Amino acid sequence: MKNTLATIMLALCLLPATAFARDDIGNYAIADAMSTEHAKNKLGDSIRFYFGDQTYGEPQQTMGEFNTSKKTNAFNKTDLEACQWVFLSAMIALKDRAIKEGGNAVVEIKSNYKHNLTSSNDTFQCGAGALMAGVALTGKVVKL
Repeated sequence: MKNTLATIMLALCLLPATAFARDDIGNYAIADAMSTEHAKNKLGDSIRFYFGDQTYGEPQQTMGEFNTSKKTNAFNKTDLEACQWVFLSAMIALKDRAIKEGGNAVVEIKSNYKHNLTSSNDTFQCGAGALMAGVALTGKVVKL
């Protein structure tokens, strides 16, 4: 009897968890995420960022292509809030990598959420669920 009751209780506890299992992939505006005060403060202006096929000058040196994949707590946040937050985290990682490699720009930045490479000058992809949100980016670190 105790085992049956424990099994039923466990099953009831797990049922609501499946209701929260969602992974909606959306496109969000890069300009909106980059224009927040928090983003301006964290990213500064020492490293320049070029998304998709935006034009940039001829690189003096290419340090390599680097990836970042970040997740954040999305609980009690809108998808937009969570996605902008985790996008900033991914951008900070690219900035830090550019500094480490001696570059001054990250170019050809693309979304790579769930290994689905997409290029856009205007939007990034974010997967948002009830508990987590994630952004994956790839870009080339260069010295312009």
